[in-house]
Amino acid sequence: MSAIDRLRHQVAIACRVIALEGYLDLTLGHVSAREPGARTIWIKRKGVGLDEVEPEDVIPLDLDDEHAFEAPEHHLESVMHAEVYRARPDVDSVIHGHPLYGTALGATDADLEFLTHDAVLFTDGIGIYDDGPALVTEASQGRAVAAALGSRRAALLRNHGVVIAGEDVPWTVLTAVTLERAIKFQVTAGTLGSFVPIPRSDAEILRPQKYQAAFLDDYWAAWERRVARTRGRAPA
Repeated sequence: MSAIDRLRHQVAIACRVIALEGYLDLTLGHVSAREPGARTIWIKRKGVGLDEVEPEDVIPLDLDDEHAFEAPEHHLESVMHAEVYRARPDVDSVIHGHPLYGTALGATDADLEFLTHDAVLFTDGIGIYDDGPALVTEASQGRAVAAALGSRRAALLRNHGVVIAGEDVPWTVLTAVTLERAIKFQVTAGTLGSFVPIPRSDAEILRPQKYQAAFLDDYWAAWERRVARTRGRAPA
C-alpha cells in the first residue's frame, strides 16, 4: 500500500469510527488528513455518510488552488479544514462534525468539567467559535474558526458543531471520541448531583500518563477491528 493509499484508508476508517461514536448526521461531517510533505489534503467527499466511507470516497484538495472548493464533490465547509492546516503546521488531520453532546455543549454557556480521565485530555481548554451558526464556507470564516481553535485540540462552533485538530488521523479520532464521551458523562453526572471535578493540578499530571503516542497503535488496531466487525469481515 502506498503512502497515499494508506492515508486514504486511515481517513475512511476514521469516518466510520466517529460515525459509531455519535458523529453520524445524514451525509454531513468530514475527516481530512494532510499529505506528508505536500500542499494537498485528502478529505471525505460530499454525498456519502460517515458510516459508508470507503478509501475511494477520500479525495484530494490542493491548498494552493483557490478554485478547489468550487468542485461539486467537496463539502461546502472544506475551507474550514484548509484554514486550520494553514494556521497549524503541527496539525496533519482535522475533523468537523455535529455530535449530539458536543453540539449541545456549544449551545450553552457551560464549561467542560474535569470529571473523568476523558476530560483531562482537554487541560489546555476548548476553543469557542462564536461568530454565528452560519455554514463556514468563506476563507475569512475558516480563518476565524482556526483562530478560535488556537493551539488547542478542539473547539466548539456555537450552535453548530465541533472542530478537532491533531498531529495525525489516530490522534484526531481519539480526540473526537474522547470529547464526546467526556461531555456525555458530564450530562449524566449532572443528573445525579453536584459535580466533584478532578483538581486541575491532578488533571495536568494525569494527562501525559493517560494520553501517550505509544498507546495509539493499539487503539487504532482496535478501531479497525470494530469497523471490520460492522462490515462482517476481517481488517484489511
